[in-house]
Parts: sequence; structure tokens; C-alpha cells
Amino acid sequence: MSDRKRSTALALASAVAAAAVLLAAPAARADVVDVAYDCKTPIGDKSAVSPIDIKAVKEGDGYKLTMTFQKGVSSSPVELGKGAMSPGAVILVDGAEKASVPVSGAPNPEAVPANTPIKITDLSGTYTPKKTGKVTFTAGVLTIKALGTTTTCTPGNSPKPSLELEVTAAAAPAQPGGAGEDTLPQTGPADSALALGTLGGTVLLTGAVGVLWLTRRGRRARS
Repeated sequence: MSDRKRSTALALASAVAAAAVLLAAPAARADVVDVAYDCKTPIGDKSAVSPIDIKAVKEGDGYKLTMTFQKGVSSSPVELGKGAMSPGAVILVDGAEKASVPVSGAPNPEAVPANTPIKITDLSGTYTPKKTGKVTFTAGVLTIKALGTTTTCTPGNSPKPSLELEVTAAAAPAQPGGAGEDTLPQTGPADSALALGTLGGTVLLTGAVGVLWLTRRGRRARS
């Protein structure tokens, strides 16, 4: 084979391999979305806007979600020492299914001066889809715990999704004996008592009817 033909063949093979990778990769669309948070803090109501990015990486049967804040959304009137603040949030899933995924992050790695916007560390959690299809991920409520207090920040601008992704649900485990096997319903003690009570009532009713029939027959014989 000439060098020119060999180069052409290698180029075609590379193109086919690249196309296969693109087809195998999940279809996704990500945006950095401005989220306007209304925060209830121990010192009153505050508001701030932070661009938020959500990423998803396939891990086993689920997806690891990472939520990134590009700006701080709250502040403290006193200095927060290293590790004094713990953040958490909820990512809302919509589309093929609806779900709420809790995500959390590491405490602040450095001290935060008083009256300075608190930088939220990356928050992460695992989403395991129960249905296959297209879903979206949107920033939900943010919670900041520091010095024994809790600050709750709620998105007030109905933000659009930060991520849209095609997901695949994990295959359900096979049931013992196969799905088509006929099985009798299991009854517990209460069911057994109810069944016996019904049977007893039937026998009792039959006995009463028998007694009534015999009584009427006796009366006819005497007359």
C-alpha cells in the first residue's frame, strides 16, 4: 500500500473513531445561570446574585453532580474562622422525572472577614435516575450553617436550568423465578383470622337457615 493510501485509511479510521465517541457521549447542554437568592439570615433579610454552574459526570449507575458558585451570596457581621461555615443545597431535577438531589460541600478553607461575601465551596451529590430520558438540573434552596446559626437562601427569580442531560436509568434487578411465574398471594395472621371469621360466619349462617328450615318442616308435619 502506498504512503498516500495508508494516510487516507488512517484519516478515515480516526474520523470513524471520533464519530463513535461523539455518538456514545451523552447529549448535554450546560449554561452558567444567574441565580438571585433571597436569604433569611440571623441579622435580617439579604439578597445577592451569583452565577451558578452545574456539571454531571457518569459514575456507575448514577451521575455525580457538582454545583459551582462564582460569587458569594451572603456575609457575616463577625469573622468566620477556618472551617466555621458548612454549605448545602438542593438541585431540582425535571423532565423525564422529577427529583430533588441534596448536595453539600466542604467547610470554608480559610477565615472569612466580617461583612465580606462568603465564597461557597463546590457542592456535590449523586443523582441516580429511575427513568431514561432528558432531564434538567436547576439550582434550588441554598443553606449555610455557621456559628450555630442557619441562613436559608431561596432563588427568587425562577432561574432556568443550568444543565440539560440525556440520562439512562439503571436496569432493574431480575426477580427470582422470573417475572412470568405465577405466585399465590401471601397472607399474614390478620388475613388468616379474617378468612376464618368469614368462614365461621358462613357456617353459622348455614346452621341458622338449617334450623329455620327444620322448624318449618316440623310445623308442616304436625299440621
